[in-house]
Amino acid sequence: MKTAMPLPVRFLNMVGRSVNGIGVQPLNLSLNKLLQTATDNTGLSDFGENDFRQPLALLLEGLEKEANLSLLGRIIAKSDLVRTLENRLNFVALLKQQPEIEEQRIERPIFVVGPPRSGTTIFHDLLVMDPDNRVPLTWETARPLPPPETATYGSDPRIALAEQDLKRVDQLLPQFKTMHPMGAERAQECVTMTSHDFTSMIYLVQFYVPTYDRWVMECDMRSALKWHRRFLQVLQWKAPGKRWALKSPQHLWHLQHIHREYPDALFVQTHRDPVKTVISMSNLAATLHTLSSDRTDLSKVTAYYAKALSQGYNNTVAYRKSGQLPESQVVDLYFRDFMADQVGTVRRAYEHFDIELSDKAATAMQSFLDNNPADKHGKHLYSLANTGMEEDELRALFTEYEAYFDVPRESI
Repeated sequence: MKTAMPLPVRFLNMVGRSVNGIGVQPLNLSLNKLLQTATDNTGLSDFGENDFRQPLALLLEGLEKEANLSLLGRIIAKSDLVRTLENRLNFVALLKQQPEIEEQRIERPIFVVGPPRSGTTIFHDLLVMDPDNRVPLTWETARPLPPPETATYGSDPRIALAEQDLKRVDQLLPQFKTMHPMGAERAQECVTMTSHDFTSMIYLVQFYVPTYDRWVMECDMRSALKWHRRFLQVLQWKAPGKRWALKSPQHLWHLQHIHREYPDALFVQTHRDPVKTVISMSNLAATLHTLSSDRTDLSKVTAYYAKALSQGYNNTVAYRKSGQLPESQVVDLYFRDFMADQVGTVRRAYEHFDIELSDKAATAMQSFLDNNPADKHGKHLYSLANTGMEEDELRALFTEYEAYFDVPRESI
């Protein structure tokens, strides 16, 4: 898959290929080097429990052996991983100083657990419009420390820093905003939180690291969800809300583990034709991979996502069939219905959970939709062509999911 990078980036990557061609690796992505850099940058050395080391080592191995990183890709990977390690060091230091943070309760959080490209992002953004919901925003998940405070929540200087980060992405990949809306004050996913334990599917979206991602799919998430809870506790410590409203497609693979960690959680499971989801998500990921590699392959990405999503779908079917998740704690919403009446679909979810949607919140949601139409930055175009797969081949992977949830099919 080819996406033209700006001339300076192409020159940078050319230099990287030339240096690599003579056996010199321009940036060190070794585990010890990254840990030492984060330690040097913060003056801290306690990373907390050691569970994160195995997934981080697997991720680094995938970056070296599978991701075909360009020099820009190595720069992006190192910067992202060092920042995450620095955050982790500062989290540990804060929790040592203020142990009462971990005593805070998190009650009846809402989790949006649908597959990618099924309306989960806009649904989550609508939940931001209800002041009763505490939704993690992009700026505070990128730079969570010091903990945000209610008095300065809308004027925190980190908002501007996050906007600068997003502008850089927009400059390098201007077409990405047609696929996924971005903004410092828009809702952010749980994958940014579990990344602090390096157990997050965010990395497969950024880099082609399938071996690492398979490990994430199979793990029990205990350590990652411990960090997920801590992250929420730190964010709500000085900027509390009535209830958390959270979202990540990764929860498909770990629905039972989320329910174990948050037994009173409320789940919104969104559904869309899985073939449409695979094609759209693969196109998005392959496009984003061009930031980190000049050797991307849409057919390879599609083949991986198809099988991986099948596993995630089947996991939710198995857990829902088990009866361990009470029907009062989960509602099924369908993409077709959501697109026909977005605020009404949110209202239906609220009613299922016996939560009141105020007129003020509903009006704010509709205003957000009016100001942010799906094609505001252009239309995300994708098709089955060039994916290397046939529709019948994809359909065969999703028969159990489609049948159990009676998912309507779309034209491909």
